[in-house]
Amino acid sequence: MARKIRKKLGEILLEKGKVKAEQVEAALEQGRATGKRIGEVLVETSATTEEAVAEALAEQFGLEFLNLERAEHANRIDAKLIPDDLVKKHLILPLSKSGGRLKLLIHDPMDLELLDLLRFRLNCEIDTAIASKGQIRLFIEGAGSGKSQLSTSSLVTDSIDKSVDRSVDRSVDRSVDRSVDASIDQDVESAPIIRLCQRLIIEAVKGRASDIHIEPKKDGVLVRYRIDGACIVRDTLPKKMQSAVLARLKLMAGVNIAERRIPQDGRIKLNVDGVQIDFRVSCCPAYHGESVVLRILRPDSVRIGLVNLGFEPDQLEVFNKVIRRPNGIFLVTGPTGSGKTTTLYSALDILNRPDKKIITAEDPVEYNFKGINQVQVREAIGLSFPIILKSMLRQAPNIVLVGEIRDREVADIAIQAALTGHLVFSTLHTNDAPSAITRLVDMGVKPFLVASAIQAVMAQRLVRILCEKCRQRDPDPDRKALALVGITPSEVEAGNVCKPGRCDACGSVGFQGRKAIFEMMIMNSEIRELAFNRATVGRIRQAAIRNGMRSLLGDGKIKILKGITTPDEVAKFAQIEGFNPNEISAA
Repeated sequence: MARKIRKKLGEILLEKGKVKAEQVEAALEQGRATGKRIGEVLVETSATTEEAVAEALAEQFGLEFLNLERAEHANRIDAKLIPDDLVKKHLILPLSKSGGRLKLLIHDPMDLELLDLLRFRLNCEIDTAIASKGQIRLFIEGAGSGKSQLSTSSLVTDSIDKSVDRSVDRSVDRSVDRSVDASIDQDVESAPIIRLCQRLIIEAVKGRASDIHIEPKKDGVLVRYRIDGACIVRDTLPKKMQSAVLARLKLMAGVNIAERRIPQDGRIKLNVDGVQIDFRVSCCPAYHGESVVLRILRPDSVRIGLVNLGFEPDQLEVFNKVIRRPNGIFLVTGPTGSGKTTTLYSALDILNRPDKKIITAEDPVEYNFKGINQVQVREAIGLSFPIILKSMLRQAPNIVLVGEIRDREVADIAIQAALTGHLVFSTLHTNDAPSAITRLVDMGVKPFLVASAIQAVMAQRLVRILCEKCRQRDPDPDRKALALVGITPSEVEAGNVCKPGRCDACGSVGFQGRKAIFEMMIMNSEIRELAFNRATVGRIRQAAIRNGMRSLLGDGKIKILKGITTPDEVAKFAQIEGFNPNEISAA
C-alpha cells in the first residue's frame, strides 16, 4: 500500500488563502537562516494568525482543531483529569479519558518528547487535539483568575514530585513486566521514544554488540555499541530527546526515573526474535546527564563450547584435565572484559551433571544455569562473599565457583575449601598467570597455603578474529607489528599471516567475533617451592615456561600464523620485552 504523503504546512495555508506564495518563500528562507519553523516565522512576521497556523497543523497531522474562543469548545475542558502543574508547565489542557486513553489539547504535534514524558508520568496512552498556543495560555491564565471552569482540584494539591513518584511506582508495579516481557512486535506503535529505544536495543542484539552506551553530551546524546570489544558510534540523538530516552530506559530497567543524583542498577528482559535476552543496566550521574549502559547477556554466549573459546588442541587437553581434578583451586586471571566468566561457565556447563553438586557465589548472577545453585551477593543486607562461602561449604558441594577473589578473607575460605576436598573455580585481576601467586601472597594469604591449594592458573585476553569471508593473505605485513610480537621473516614465509578485508558480512570492518589467547600455568614441585619462598614473578614465570607453559604472546603468534587474527590485535595485549622500534626504522 502506497504511503500517504503529508502536505506541507505552507501548501495548506496557501490553499486556505491564509498566506501568499511570496510570504511562504520568505518564511522558508528566514526559517533556514534562524532554525525556526515556517509556522513560527509566518506568525512573527504577521503574515497570518496563530489560529490559522494551528488549524493548518491539525489538518496536516489529521487531528481535531479546537477554537477555545467558542463556548462549545471551551466547555469540553475537564479540569479533573491531570494535575494543574502539568497544565501550566507544558501548556496542555485535558479533554476526556476513556478506556485507559487520555485526550489532551496541545499546540505542537511535533513535540514527541513531551508526549512520551506525559505517557510515563500519567501511565496511560494519549490522544491529541490542537489549539493555538496563545488560546491555551489565555485559557489557563483565565482559569487562574477564576474566569473559566479550570480550577485547582484535589488531584493537584500535592507537588509535582509526589505525583511523578506515584505514577512511576504504579507504572513499575503494574506495567513494566507487561511492556518489557512482551514480544517486541507487540509494542505500542504510537510511542516514538518507545520505538526508538527498542530499535536501538534490537539493532545492538542483532549486531552482536555486548554493550549499549547512552552518553549525554553538551549538545546531544551519544549512542555507542561495543562490538567485539571496540566501541562504535551508532548515532547522536538531539539533546531534547535526552530526558525521554533516559526515562524510558530507566523505566524498563525498573529503577526510579525521578532519581538522578545517585547510581542505580536494574535489569531488563526482552524477547528478541524468539529468544529471551537479559540486559544488565547501570545508570551513573555524569556532568551533562545520566550515563546509561546496557550490558547484553545472551543465554547462548556461555555455551559456545571450549573449542570455540580459542583453545589450541594441546591447551584444551590440559584444560579438560584440570577442571576434572577432585580438589584444589583453578584460577582464571585477566582484566575486566577478558572473558573470564565465559570460560568458567563453559567449564561448569561440562561438569554440570546429576551426580555433581555445584554452588556459585556471584556478584552479580549474570547467567542462569539449570541444575546449578547460584547465589547473588548482596552487600547491603550483609550477604557477602565470605558469608555465602561459609554457608555453601556446609551444603557439601563437589564444585564451588567464587565470582572473584577480592580480599584475604575470601581467599582464605576458598583455599580452605580446596584443602578439604572441594574443587574451587574463581577469578583474579592480574596481568598474567604467574602474577596470581604473588598477588595472593600480597593479600596476606600464607605462602604455604597458596603453594598447596593452587592447582593451575590460566590468564586470558580476547582478540578480534578476522572475518572468514573477506580476510586475505598479507603479502607484505608491517615489520614493526611483526617485531612487536616476535614473528621472524622465516615464520611469515612458512605461515599464513592475513589482513582484514571488507565485506557485508562483517560490516566492512574486517573482523567478526573474538577468541581468547591463553597461558596455562600448571603448578609443579618447582613452582610450589618458589611460591613457598615468596619468589618474584619473573622467577615463577621462568619456571612455568620451563615446565611447558606457552605465554599469551606465544599463543597469539600461533593464531597470527594460522591467519585467525593480526599482529596488531595480539600486540594490544602481549609484546616481546625490549622491543626497539628504532632498529626496525634503521633497517
